[in-house]
Amino acid sequence: MARAIGLPTPAVDRLAVAAIVGAGVVAAVQVGKAAIAAPLLQADLHVDLASIGWLTAVFALLGAAGGIPVGAVVRALGDRLVLSLGLLAILGGAAGGAGAASFPLLLGSRVVEGLGFLLIVVAAPAVLQRIAPPQARDGTLSLWSCFMPTGMALAMLVGPLFESWRAFWWATAVVAALVLVAVLRVVPAGDAQPAAPGAGLLQDVVHALKAPAPVLLALCFVLYSLMFFALFSFLPILLMDRMEMGHGMAGLLSALATAVNVLGNLAAGRLLARGMSRPGLIGAAALLMGLCALGIFPAVVGNGPALLLCLLFSAIGGLIPATLLASAPLAVPVPALTAIVVGLLMQGSNLGQMLGPVLVGEVIETWGWPAATVVVVAAAAMALGVAALLTGRLKAGPPGVST
Repeated sequence: MARAIGLPTPAVDRLAVAAIVGAGVVAAVQVGKAAIAAPLLQADLHVDLASIGWLTAVFALLGAAGGIPVGAVVRALGDRLVLSLGLLAILGGAAGGAGAASFPLLLGSRVVEGLGFLLIVVAAPAVLQRIAPPQARDGTLSLWSCFMPTGMALAMLVGPLFESWRAFWWATAVVAALVLVAVLRVVPAGDAQPAAPGAGLLQDVVHALKAPAPVLLALCFVLYSLMFFALFSFLPILLMDRMEMGHGMAGLLSALATAVNVLGNLAAGRLLARGMSRPGLIGAAALLMGLCALGIFPAVVGNGPALLLCLLFSAIGGLIPATLLASAPLAVPVPALTAIVVGLLMQGSNLGQMLGPVLVGEVIETWGWPAATVVVVAAAAMALGVAALLTGRLKAGPPGVST
């Protein structure tokens, strides 16, 4: 069964993989919890929506600026240590935020949580690449790529169960502590690979980026993330405006649409195991996302078909991040530089996460919902072109691993 859906094979340490993916889910919950707790934050701290937006934007800002430096830190200190430090930062940030008496203090705690998020999402793929056999890496990394939609959907579903946002923050701190214990117990430690001080780290970065493949992978991540967040940053509003849904139902359906992204993540592992071309998979998924957008933003189909297109947009889109992360080891000159390339991919992901809502928000405000189609379709066309440029630029993997 596990092999049939692209999950890690029995050769993988399943407890270690579960702990690492659990760390990613905990990190993703921190991203989503501010949005779902917005009404409670407004009532308690008397802040506007723009201020609450910064509580989420700080994660994207840190990720867009710090991915490559954190990748270098992972190499220098060791992947498990950096993963553990990330969980510790989330624990401290969540606990500090729960006790914050003012918005500036809460925002400061979110910076700490954002740092923890960045440490986890860069270190975790490096750990998984180290502990998974070559033939199982695609499936393992596709499973890892489920962390973001799973954590975001979990935050949307669990958040409303708390009457106080502070209780929600404390709960996430407790869960982070439990996962930290699990990581320390079941994830094997890796050796640090320090570079020479100063110029050594810079040389590592230059060495990792001088080949075109890492940059093309990162650019694909920018465009995917732009498309995904162009829709999902506004999906609850779209559902309420076009389908006249209540806030609760719009939130539930948005959580469902986010969660089906996991199906694409898992399917990518299976398709790659069957020899599917990585650039071909990225390009096909981008094309289908663009086609879905043609029926989502303009009111050319009924409410039911539009909602189904949102689900398809999310599920098909999940093929892209899983494929990109699984391709990182094939894009680097030497395996030791994988963490730096993963850091570059995370910078691309966060850059797209910032650009998507801004661009779509502007065009919707100026020209209405149908104009958002232009942004998403243009990004899909560019992703298709970048995927074509990626053809032949990835190293050959071991037998049974596609390129």
